[in-house]
Amino acid sequence: MRFVSTCVLVPLLALVLPQAAPAQSVRDLLTQAAFQDRSGSVALARIDKARAAALASAKRDPDDQDSAVLAAIALGYRAKLTGDRSEAMAARRQFEQVVGRFPRNAEAQAGLGAWHLGIIAHVGRFVARAVAGARENTGLAALDRSVALGGDRAFFAGLAGLLRINYDPGDARGLQLLDTAAKAPAPTPLDRIIQKSAVAVLAPLRRGDRKGAKALADRLLPFGWFDDKDS
Repeated sequence: MRFVSTCVLVPLLALVLPQAAPAQSVRDLLTQAAFQDRSGSVALARIDKARAAALASAKRDPDDQDSAVLAAIALGYRAKLTGDRSEAMAARRQFEQVVGRFPRNAEAQAGLGAWHLGIIAHVGRFVARAVAGARENTGLAALDRSVALGGDRAFFAGLAGLLRINYDPGDARGLQLLDTAAKAPAPTPLDRIIQKSAVAVLAPLRRGDRKGAKALADRLLPFGWFDDKDS
C-alpha cells in the first residue's frame, strides 16, 4: 500500500484526444489490494506502491495526517500478507505514533484497533500478548474511539463490528455496530464494501449461527481471501 490560444485549445483538444485514466489514489490502491486482488504477489506490489506514495507525501508535508495514517495502514497490510513479525511490530509502532500525533483521526484509531484484535483473533490471546504485545482492551478501546470520531459513515461502525464478531461472535456490541453500519450512509466505495459485508454477517448472526458469522467476518475483512499458497 499513487496555456490567448492555449486557453482555447485545451478544451478543444480534450474533446478529440483520448484521456489518460486518472491515477489511483493511495486509498484506492489499498482498497483494491485488500478487497479485490486475489493474488498475494499482485496485492503486495500494490501495497508497496501505495506505501511509497504515502511516505513521499508525508515527507513533503509532515503535518499531512492522511498520508501518515495511510503509510501505517500500508505497512500493516504488508505485514499481514508476509507474516513477517518485524513488519507487524513496526506497523504497531507506526499506528501508535500516528494515534499519538493525531488522536482524533478515526482511521488511525481504527488501524490500531484492527492491529490488536486481528492478531488476537488469529493466534489467541495468550500467544498474541506474549509474542506481539497485542491486548484486547487496547484494541476494543481504539475501535470505540474510531466509531465515535468517524461520524455516521458505514465504514467505521462496520469495520469495528466485523472485527468484534471475528474476535467474539457472541459480542452484542459487534452485532449492534453491524446493524448501525447496514443502515448508515455509504458515500465512498470503501463504505459500500464494508456495508455490504456488515449486511452479509448480520444474516448468520440473526439465525444464531455464531460460528458461521465468525468465519464469514474473517473472510470479509481485509485480505480475508488470502491463501498463503497463493502467489
